[in-house]
Amino acid sequence: MPSLSDTISRLSALNSFPGGAPFSASADRLTDIIGFGSNPGALRARIYLPPGLAIGAPLVVVLHGCTQTAAGYDAGSGWSQLADRHGFALLFPEQTRANNPNLCFNWFQPEDMTRGAGEALSIAQMVDAMVDRHALDPARVFVTGLSAGGAMTSVMLATYPDLFAGGAIIAGLPYGTAGTMPQAFDRMRGHGGPQGAALARLVRDASDHKGPWPTISVWHGSGDYTVSCANADAIVAQWLPLHGLDREPTWREMIDGYPHLVWCSPSGRPLIEEYEITGLAHGTPLATGGGDAVGEAGPHMLEAGISSTRHIAAFWGLTDAFAGEAARPAVAPAFESAAPTHAAHAHATGVTKVIETALRAAGLMR
Repeated sequence: MPSLSDTISRLSALNSFPGGAPFSASADRLTDIIGFGSNPGALRARIYLPPGLAIGAPLVVVLHGCTQTAAGYDAGSGWSQLADRHGFALLFPEQTRANNPNLCFNWFQPEDMTRGAGEALSIAQMVDAMVDRHALDPARVFVTGLSAGGAMTSVMLATYPDLFAGGAIIAGLPYGTAGTMPQAFDRMRGHGGPQGAALARLVRDASDHKGPWPTISVWHGSGDYTVSCANADAIVAQWLPLHGLDREPTWREMIDGYPHLVWCSPSGRPLIEEYEITGLAHGTPLATGGGDAVGEAGPHMLEAGISSTRHIAAFWGLTDAFAGEAARPAVAPAFESAAPTHAAHAHATGVTKVIETALRAAGLMR
């Protein structure tokens, strides 16, 4: 497992790789909402409502990563582009520098990862306000995020499972495995933490919810040296017992050249999926070419030949399924090939303060 010096060295190399600059403020499609509650986490609430949004539309909550803004993450991921095409509302909670100088959600701070307190309560209040003010469907609220935002997605799914129908965690961590800065850095590197049944118990103990539980989509790059891809397996292991599922997936396949595992209910409904984006560094996987493309590459927004945004939305039933995804086998076949057909050579670029990025990539310093 990479040491701290290894992490810093790799981030230094990424910093010299040619690529795009951070997204500009001119790309901001979001507006602010105020007065949504007591806001104990002191977060900013930003939203996007497509023109002509229907009554009872779904809501997607999107949590940016460290050093990112809500508008920048939207421009990179393309969520508002997809919302225009398919008619759902977006909520972008945004961190402030007063809370965290690197704009990381404080996913490992006990006061921010507990139901009824801190940043978790602020986000829940935003969701309630959005549903009420815009007549959205409370049964179709979803949450996704990258890195510290992915870890905060785990927090929201565990502490407020009654609010969310599904969640998607990109390069994130399981809920409740760290409660201090040293623990958080260890978990990022894949060291220590609860195992087995203790992982699921953390979610069960986070609220009095008895089910049904949100569906889970997990995305991680195998070349991620900021947050170890061991965390993807830990997230799956945390949620399998809650859904009453065995470790063996219902089916395995290659999607756009990458391994995809799916676990289904006895009735055949997909409940958990996992994508391993072979060779990808730390960031959100994108497919920015072609007529159906959304998003744009940039720091931690990485061209990979697969759009996590589009696939996540399809998993939640917000868009039409991609060709070939409507029918799935009842048993798990072998992968069609041993290696992906798309190599992920994209790298995070344009990121300053390399050492700070390594230490704070998941919000380890306030």
